[in-house]
Amino acid sequence: MEIDQKLEPFANRLAKMHKHFGKWARRQGITCYRVYDNDIPGTPLAIDIYENIVHVAEYARDHGMEPPEHAAWLDGCLRVIHEVLGVSPDLIYLKYRQRQKGLRQYERFFRGAGAEFIVRENGLRFFIRPADYLDVGLFLDHRNTRQMVRQESAGKRVLNLFAYTGSFSVYAAAGAAAETLTIDMSNTYLQWADRNLSINDFAGPQHRLLQADVLAWLEQPPREQFDLIVLDPPTFSNSKRMDDTLDIQRDHVMLLNRVLRFCAPGGTLYFSTNYRRFKLWEEEIRATSITDISAKTVPEDFRNKKIHQSFRITK
Repeated sequence: MEIDQKLEPFANRLAKMHKHFGKWARRQGITCYRVYDNDIPGTPLAIDIYENIVHVAEYARDHGMEPPEHAAWLDGCLRVIHEVLGVSPDLIYLKYRQRQKGLRQYERFFRGAGAEFIVRENGLRFFIRPADYLDVGLFLDHRNTRQMVRQESAGKRVLNLFAYTGSFSVYAAAGAAAETLTIDMSNTYLQWADRNLSINDFAGPQHRLLQADVLAWLEQPPREQFDLIVLDPPTFSNSKRMDDTLDIQRDHVMLLNRVLRFCAPGGTLYFSTNYRRFKLWEEEIRATSITDISAKTVPEDFRNKKIHQSFRITK
């Protein structure tokens, strides 16, 4: 295939990163990883390999192109990805942002709605759906954090808040947690979490799932406490089903102090946020110790080391 001259730097960089991280992933036994992360100015894409498929997201930007020109540019990028990574066009899923009524939001762009795959990570299996939602169902930037939770879960009561598709709960169960409680407001995601637990043979009464508004649930007096808690909230949320809005910078002290009420003495809270400008107001948090573990939790395959901030908080 003849590559557009304007896309040659992207093609060369993608080939280089694919070779480098392909070797790295094989050595690590990793099959789902980021191969390109906004590496070249003018080609602001995040490209993730999930075993046999490729998920591509365009970062929001004012690109200055008219819609036909932008579509042609995206089509050229897809051809490069197909050629360099050797993946069938039918297995490349693209999401991009556009302005709609003053808001940026993702639109479904590529065919394949409803397509579902099973991928592996550290000996565990997870369902992903690359076409239907903004994210596929497994956040790759928390691969290291999930492993930390697994290593600390033996015999512990584990609480997973804003649980999404329950990957932290699966890791906790794999680490021999005594019990897990997985809470999310979305019934769709809870059903997904249930399937992720089941496919790894972790279904059972000790692995509970609860559909609830996390903020409202945290307002109640704690009826039970947990030895290990995972808190990975959205940066901002004003869901119609939530009574309150959540702004993680404004509200994190309130949120963390409420969560710590559910933490057993000597217990651990893993807190993370993807808000790039986040500042932890440490002196207002009622904890014994707080450690910034971001350098350990951001994986090697993420060029952007500010993809998230993570903290290990002990009570």
